[in-house]
Amino acid sequence: MPSPSPSFDDAVALMRDLRARCDWDAAQSHESLRPYLLEEAHEVDDAIRAGDERLLREELGDLLLQVLFHSVLAEERGAFDAGAVVETLVMKMKGRHPHLYGDGVKEPWERMKAKRRTSIVDGLPIALPPLVRAHRLQERAAGVQFDWPGVEGPLDKVAEELTEVRQAVAEHPPQAGPSGAPVASAVHEQLTDELGDLLFACVNLSRKAGVHAAIALDRANAKFARRFQAVERLARERGLIIGQVPLEVLDGMWDEVKAGERRAAHGTG
Repeated sequence: MPSPSPSFDDAVALMRDLRARCDWDAAQSHESLRPYLLEEAHEVDDAIRAGDERLLREELGDLLLQVLFHSVLAEERGAFDAGAVVETLVMKMKGRHPHLYGDGVKEPWERMKAKRRTSIVDGLPIALPPLVRAHRLQERAAGVQFDWPGVEGPLDKVAEELTEVRQAVAEHPPQAGPSGAPVASAVHEQLTDELGDLLFACVNLSRKAGVHAAIALDRANAKFARRFQAVERLARERGLIIGQVPLEVLDGMWDEVKAGERRAAHGTG
């Protein structure tokens, strides 16, 4: 008869044992574990991006380990334990769904949360990646009715911000230093602000279109990297050295790569 699968309680007991008998685990604190928590979250994200089920299972386990580690640390100082973490989670999720676990009315979560905040920035981590933070700020603003009803408003806003960027560049073209990089100046700061407004408007457009800007940009990054690596392979095959190839030649190879992808997508040789 096969042994029963380990339970949540078994995992908590293992973490307690590691704290008692492993020198490294015993030496850790909430502060020292912060980098590992972030690293494990990113590794889960990588597994999802790769579509690797086995790896996802493993990385979720590593992330769960971090949750258990922090819970046992809190338990040791008498603050709370893993059971309390689970209890809080269950209560929170039921509270988010009053129409499913009570006699409440279905309501958007951000609107419900807005009733408990004094500001849309309350509890929003400063260290969130900028695209994610922009998305969350806009979601929270939408929770207090500061939002366009559809995509037309955000589309117009993107066009408006792009016009302002064009105007800023036309009035004060960025000056390059000896290394070729733009020189920092008051004008450069103004352009930074205008480009930030444009990016923020693009995030809002993505959100209203039902797309997370961070995921869209991640896919664009992957597509650009894939295509440019193909350009680099073409250059090597033709005896060309990247960095010494004129832009028009690189553009031509880029178009070749894109055309090849289209043919492959449509099953043509």
